[in-house]
Formats: sequence, structure tokens, C-alpha cells
Amino acid sequence: MSTFEPSSRTLLETNTLRFLCSVLIKAGTRGEICRLLDPSVFQDPLRRVVFEEIRQLGSIDSRRLRELLPARVTTRGFPDFDLHAFLAPYEVNEKEIDQLFESALRLLDLSHPDQETLWD
Repeated sequence: MSTFEPSSRTLLETNTLRFLCSVLIKAGTRGEICRLLDPSVFQDPLRRVVFEEIRQLGSIDSRRLRELLPARVTTRGFPDFDLHAFLAPYEVNEKEIDQLFESALRLLDLSHPDQETLWD
């Protein structure tokens, strides 16, 4: 299994969550990635809770996801959660989405360390 420097791992986790919340991906794609990702790859408790809530919400429209997520994360024990600050920069352009997708793929590798990846 690969190891990452803490700041690199933080960036991977944050970028993956930014990708999952992006309006540029389809709800079905988000649902499939969430199904494949193991929540334990998120080392930070807040990022893990955010991921678990995204996963529980399932294949819903990203705008609706962004509406529901703050209250759900707050209920899980993070009363000061601010989605805009958490996802900063909040808006993602099409060029950046590829970089964020790459982060999600790297976390997928960590979710299934015994399997060969299709994207290497």
C-alpha cells in the first residue's frame, strides 16, 4: 500500500470531497465512486464524516447535496462546519475536475490495496 505525506494525504482527501460535491459530475458517478470508496481511507474525522454523509445521500443532484450536507455534518458532531470554507475554492472548472478526479482514483487505490488498478 502506498504511503503519503500528511499534507499530500490531506490534499487527496479534500480534493476527493471537492470532486464528489462538484456540479460537474453526474449523480450516478458520485454514487458509484462513493460505493467503491472505503470510508476508512479518510484519516481526518471531519473529512470521513463528510464522505459518509455524501455516501448516505446517494445519487442526488449536487446542488441538493450541497444544501443538505452542512446540517448533516453538524448533526454528526461538527457544529462549526462551513461547507464553503471546507470546499474552497468552492467552484471547480473543467480543467480542475480532472485533477480532483485523479485524487478520487488514488483514494480508490487505497480502498482496495490488494487489487491492481485499471488506471495506472
